[in-house]
Amino acid sequence: MSACIFCDRANLDLLAENDLAFAIRDKYPVRRLHALILPKRHVGDTFDLTPAEQHAIFELGRQVRDAVMAEDPGVGGYNFGSNNAAVAGQKISHVHFHLIPRRANEEALPAAQADR
Repeated sequence: MSACIFCDRANLDLLAENDLAFAIRDKYPVRRLHALILPKRHVGDTFDLTPAEQHAIFELGRQVRDAVMAEDPGVGGYNFGSNNAAVAGQKISHVHFHLIPRRANEEALPAAQADR
């Protein structure tokens, strides 16, 4: 079994972190400033996160969202969510939430890209 690319944080460019979670830029962004928010512990399914991890992820998501919106005033909203299991589009079995900035007048996300 190959090592989890998200568990080896030494090779990741961290945007932010707290005790239980960290944030990085998406390697294959569907929109500019697309970020991922992840638990530090290897967890495969969102519903296996502890309440403390859930809280840490959402607090970090809020921080990253605020930073993105400050960096690009054109951001008027965002998508925030995760895919769970391969049949739902999860490509890496380590929980990760996508924070995708949205701007007025942009096209809808292509389905194939939204599944990453």
